[in-house]
Amino acid sequence: MSHTYHLTRTSSNAKTGPIPVSTTSEETCPPSCPFYRSGCYAEGYHLRKHWDKVSDGSRGGSLEDFVAAIRSLPRGQLWRHNQAGDLPGRLETIDPAALEAITKANRGKRGFTYTHKPPTRDNLKAVRKANRDGFTISLSANGLRHAQSLRKHGLPLVTVLPHDAPTFQRLEDGTPVLTCPATRKENVTCATCGICAKSDRKFVVGFPAHGNQWRKAEGVLQ
Repeated sequence: MSHTYHLTRTSSNAKTGPIPVSTTSEETCPPSCPFYRSGCYAEGYHLRKHWDKVSDGSRGGSLEDFVAAIRSLPRGQLWRHNQAGDLPGRLETIDPAALEAITKANRGKRGFTYTHKPPTRDNLKAVRKANRDGFTISLSANGLRHAQSLRKHGLPLVTVLPHDAPTFQRLEDGTPVLTCPATRKENVTCATCGICAKSDRKFVVGFPAHGNQWRKAEGVLQ
């Protein structure tokens, strides 16, 4: 299954800081995601323009090119996969072979990402294997109630929150929910934080709705 991948070696995004970030073509996004073309932060103007170029193949390259680029990153490098796009595999299904190739390329690095692919048996199997092998993939929830339902899978979790969410709250079962520090403190970025790259964390990371689509995103939460 062929997708286009692009690696920006030094991000200019104020929230991620100057780490490598990748973008994957849009057909990887599952339509079951409630933010699909309706409130996704990646619909922001500049990122959308970049994503369109990756999606139509005019920017970026093959999986093999991408894997080679990840292998070339310095040992211990923190990097974010998919500032836009989802895990390899068209629409709802993860391509385990492609994900395995990315996971192997990440060995010795600190790659992390999030997925809205549905938690089917095969998808969960692929995500669990990637996490065991050092590539941190968090399941993405659409709010606190959804995050609570995903807890049973025993995988790292993130969730979208209202734009004015508190810094700290809990799920119904008491699991802590920590709002992303980079969204609350000007001196914190992914580059200086790195909690999303820790697959063994005991708390959910929350991301307040943001970007020029945040009102649509909050509509999904409501």
